[in-house]
Amino acid sequence: MTKGVTARAAVVVAALLSVATATAVPRDAMRVTVERNAGGGASAAFKFKRVPAPARDDAATGARLALVVGQRDANGAQLAALTDGALPSNEDEPRANFFFNAGTDGGRFLIDLGSAVEIAEVNSYSWHASSRAAQVYNLYASDGSAPNFDAAPDERTHPASRGWKLIATVDTRPARGEAGTQHGASVNDAGGSLGKYRYLLFDAVPTEYDDPFGNTFFSEVDVIAKK
Repeated sequence: MTKGVTARAAVVVAALLSVATATAVPRDAMRVTVERNAGGGASAAFKFKRVPAPARDDAATGARLALVVGQRDANGAQLAALTDGALPSNEDEPRANFFFNAGTDGGRFLIDLGSAVEIAEVNSYSWHASSRAAQVYNLYASDGSAPNFDAAPDERTHPASRGWKLIATVDTRPARGEAGTQHGASVNDAGGSLGKYRYLLFDAVPTEYDDPFGNTFFSEVDVIAKK
């Protein structure tokens, strides 16, 4: 990710390279599991060996979603597609995926659960034949109680300075070969709880800058409450 990287993308990439921060969840507790289904292994069921399959009813069902930074691609779905439990049936179904506008530097979207929930894991899913399949984002969380809390930090504002905690950095790009396939990422904690939060902020950047089409096809996001 070197060609045409902008200032905001550099902030996200820096976090991917170094997540040592006072506002982050302890690194020895937080875990990010990444899996990819290639070829015949990819199906509308999004079944992986280690990443849980998408849930039809989770803590994010019915949550309020908001576009905080960036522009939705008009060829794709609305943000509501991320939490509706409906999944794409193939690798090229734009209307079943949310993605940022082509040629833009990704963006941020918010999930407001309505009240603080103890979260066991956050899972994200994507599917595309090319680089739009991969996911590159920082996941922030907040209970909204900080005096300076800002639910919609703009692109010039670091979320950690406005009451957000960096929970995890996610990068599902393979070390070698093509990224195009079905991707699943699961963020969880060895102790069984990521914390009690009302708000989740996804800060995503393109998976590549060699062409305008590097923004992820996000198919679904699940927020699983601790039982």
